[in-house]
Amino acid sequence: MEPSILSYEGFDPAAEGLREALCTVGNGYVATRGAAPESTADGVHYPGTYFAGCYDRLTSTVAGREVENEDLVNAPSWLPLRFRTPGQDWLSLDRSEVLDHRQDLDTRRGVLTRRTRFRDPAGRALAVTQRRLVSMHDPHAAALETTFVAENWSGPLEVRASLDGRVTTSGVARYRDLDGRHLVPVAQGYDPADGVTWLQVRTATSQVRIAQAAVLVLTGTRTGADGPVPGTAEQTAGESAVLTRLDLVQGVPVTVEKRVALYTSQDRAISESLVAAREHAARLPSFGRLLADHAAAWERLWRASAVVVPGRPQQALDLYVFHLLQTLSENTAQLDVGMPARGLHGEAYRGHVFWDELFVFPFLLLGFPRVARSLLMYRWRRLPRARRAAADAGYRGAMYPWQSGSDGRDETQRVHLNPVSGRWVDDHSHLQRHVGIAVAHDVWQYYQATGDVAFLHGYGAEMLVEIGRFWCSLATYDKADDRYDLRGVMGPDEYHDAYPGAGRPGIDNNAYTNVMVSRVLRYALDALALLPDDERAALRHRLALGDEETDLFERVARRMRVVFHGDGVISQFEGYDRLAELDWPAYRARYGSIRRLDRVLEAEGDSVNRYRASKQADVLMLVFLLGERGLLDALAALGYPFDAAALDRTVRYYLARTSHGSTLSAVVHAWVLASRDPEASWQFFREVLDSDIADVQGGTTAEGVHLGAMAGAVDLVQRCYPGLDLTGDVLRLAPRLPAEIGELRFRLRYRDHWGIDVRCAHDRVRIGLAASRQPPITVAVDGVERTLAPGETWEPARQPLRAGRRA
Repeated sequence: MEPSILSYEGFDPAAEGLREALCTVGNGYVATRGAAPESTADGVHYPGTYFAGCYDRLTSTVAGREVENEDLVNAPSWLPLRFRTPGQDWLSLDRSEVLDHRQDLDTRRGVLTRRTRFRDPAGRALAVTQRRLVSMHDPHAAALETTFVAENWSGPLEVRASLDGRVTTSGVARYRDLDGRHLVPVAQGYDPADGVTWLQVRTATSQVRIAQAAVLVLTGTRTGADGPVPGTAEQTAGESAVLTRLDLVQGVPVTVEKRVALYTSQDRAISESLVAAREHAARLPSFGRLLADHAAAWERLWRASAVVVPGRPQQALDLYVFHLLQTLSENTAQLDVGMPARGLHGEAYRGHVFWDELFVFPFLLLGFPRVARSLLMYRWRRLPRARRAAADAGYRGAMYPWQSGSDGRDETQRVHLNPVSGRWVDDHSHLQRHVGIAVAHDVWQYYQATGDVAFLHGYGAEMLVEIGRFWCSLATYDKADDRYDLRGVMGPDEYHDAYPGAGRPGIDNNAYTNVMVSRVLRYALDALALLPDDERAALRHRLALGDEETDLFERVARRMRVVFHGDGVISQFEGYDRLAELDWPAYRARYGSIRRLDRVLEAEGDSVNRYRASKQADVLMLVFLLGERGLLDALAALGYPFDAAALDRTVRYYLARTSHGSTLSAVVHAWVLASRDPEASWQFFREVLDSDIADVQGGTTAEGVHLGAMAGAVDLVQRCYPGLDLTGDVLRLAPRLPAEIGELRFRLRYRDHWGIDVRCAHDRVRIGLAASRQPPITVAVDGVERTLAPGETWEPARQPLRAGRRA
């Protein structure tokens, strides 16, 4: 199987949800799941279409209380194309006799191809081949090409093509008790003069007007003339359809193209969404022209982002880069949107924005810094809302929410359905204030990778100051120890949201939070120092930022508390070592998978809060973000003696107590173990590669892919195993490849230099700079520096490193 093709043979209803998610095609503006065009949402299929940033808010009654939720809206489906042989029902995968079925996703060109052979009750065999694209070149265009071949008969084939706005947002089973009726019909129609079918709906609360317009064109006819298919309009509230008849001759292919224009009222440079859609649809070129432009756009993207790892990992890496770019492309950079954690591939997490962009930023910074900047602008535009949230909670600065949607208010649920017990339980995940840390870290990493001082001046420094302000106002000072404490928070672990028997939610002095707060405050102070004097003075004046407050930043940055166990292991939070030990073998024997240990224990009437058991990497996130040397330096700056041996003990301690209930956990553990246990790192890397392709969490991928884990897999081969470091003024490499990877190649951007080609093997590194008018850059391999001019290549020989710690 070619690495660039994801193929599925045969129809498997149990796997259809997973396949539909992984066969999604999109362009960063809109995406459509890989459902068959003749299917509807029926428990097997779910043909969802999602516009980036298109949310709507509804209120439902849950467990006797009113619950308001904002969802990424399942937009009208542009796909529907049904067909039937004379006198028979509509043909479909699950209600007709299927002779053959195959689906191929070409990740290099962004084309989904479906080949199916049906046999009707009269014995007539019909071969159907369909190609689908959502244009990367023209973000408002999508197209479906369908070729019919009557294999053993001649006669009419009835075809019905529609735009269906009667859909609901109901793709996640545990949300189906919530109101998902987000679409209200506005208008639908058919213009026989130009063959354009059109539909417009609006979202119930946010009043976003979504418009689609389609033309159905018969191509390659015996007369050689292409043109709109003559048909009969069928119009109902929320659906616009055209019914037509094709005359098939045995063995002769007949091809129909459905070309669609898609707009919303959130788009720029349009007067009205329906007008824009109808005008655009009437002028859409042929499928072949759309495909050529679309494939060329994908070729440009792959030149900037391809990662080559010979062997088994290649297919997964290709697929994951593909889905990252379908959610976050250059088209996204034009929009006011954040990164939905589950992509534009489904409705899990209601399409909300969490902290997962923390894992995606390294990928974007290496190839698409403009897209990374646009995600930061999403956060900056919601800075006023974050300030309001902090003020409402009694704090200063900006408190970014754990879950964000359209306007940046806190969308985090307060009750959570445990599908194991069937009970609704209180949800305290809004206490994951560390999302603000992720925003600040992303700001600083963006500046480090790009040198974009203008962004720092105009937006970044203000965000850093306001996030730092929030943490200083949340911190309390312990005069006796001369330390600052952070109480009542949650860390990345997510399992622990309270102490056993406590009367309040939250835990105290989470190590990840406290150490990273000290770093965030340092980012803010460094950013202020980088500003020109007049701009720094203007920002201080605008924010009423006096010397006393920046002095407080400095003190808190130096005196945050970190708690340790008696043997020097970093405590995940204060009191973690006093919790009970879990009988891990017994629970694994009883339940098999215990990734969601919290749900298992709650169903037993117990609580994970009682145990030293973590859902995912928490303390070890510090190594992932700061590196081993960075963590040691950060603790030393806080006045804590901590060495490599203590870090080894810390890694072993949490490795034995983590259930890996998040796909992000394997990413972090693969990273942390790369320098100390390459074989174990490789096993975690393999798990990351399988995270969505194999749906390791048992059904969750069908509801939307895990973009953070996908990016994490790519990041492991772009930064971790090559030892790539973009912070500072030197591009550094210190490769330590797992034995299973003989060589890897990728391209990156560093500062203003595009097209830096890197090839790493166990005994050699090759770095080549594309020819340009940019100044030389300094590169270091295993600590040996060399200045390279554009167009120059450096290939230093190196001694393969033995297994063990990277210096």
